[in-house]
Amino acid sequence: MDEKNSLAGQFEADRGRLRAVAYRMLGSRSEADDAVQEAWLRLARSDAGGVDNLQAWLTTVVARVCLDMLRQRKSRREDAIDLDARDEIASDAPGDNPEHEIALADSVGLALLVVLETLAPAERVAFVLHDMFDLPFDEIAPIVGRSPTAARQLASRARRRVQGTPTPPDASRTRQREIVEAFLAASRGGDFAALLDVLDPDVMFRADPAAARLGGPSEIRGASAVATAFLGRAQTAKAALIDGAIGAVVAPGGKLLLVLNVTVEGGRIVGIEAVADPERLARLQLTVFD
Repeated sequence: MDEKNSLAGQFEADRGRLRAVAYRMLGSRSEADDAVQEAWLRLARSDAGGVDNLQAWLTTVVARVCLDMLRQRKSRREDAIDLDARDEIASDAPGDNPEHEIALADSVGLALLVVLETLAPAERVAFVLHDMFDLPFDEIAPIVGRSPTAARQLASRARRRVQGTPTPPDASRTRQREIVEAFLAASRGGDFAALLDVLDPDVMFRADPAAARLGGPSEIRGASAVATAFLGRAQTAKAALIDGAIGAVVAPGGKLLLVLNVTVEGGRIVGIEAVADPERLARLQLTVFD
């Protein structure tokens, strides 16, 4: 009982910060409260004795809950921005409450919430966690189901939108789609030279354990090695939007088998991550191009 009370006390001490994290991601006070409550339920059901950093654990859980909520919202095409939530949070928070200070920060203005609402779910989560709460990309990566490099790109793309900076031509979705489709075509056609043309010399390929079990190595570095691994493959792969970012899906017979998260920088592919874990696939928002 003492251990449970201690856990509850630690959670309550961190509730304000967690609520602020959730609010920035969701733009809705009621949904933020729901996300924080879900984090408490998961904590109560878990073996907290094995958690080294409870604050980091709770942040991860809240972020994942928020990401799922954002994806569900996108699929329903609903606008859940709570235009009065900022004022309500500020007015009902005591002066010495950390959440009160956070809620009054310039970064939570209504204008920012409106811009955040235009971002893809994974972009929004990566941006909020890194730019507002200083989480490193190696911690953000597993939350959004990407590599650290891809998570960095998500946050960078979101940051440009927030700042109103035009997206560079080679970082636009159209250009990225062209590069990914060129990569898939070269892979299907067994064109080694064409593969090298779209791959960065230091490109990194990673596969999660489920994808590795489908055949092939779990990690490859270098354009030549990656091109060799993909030569003659990708027969059923199609370019797609994966949580708002360009990538590819493999779905033989209409059944999703894996996705390829593709990171493009400077007009070339610098990272490819193969994901086949069913739980991660189920959380993704996918749109396959015709």
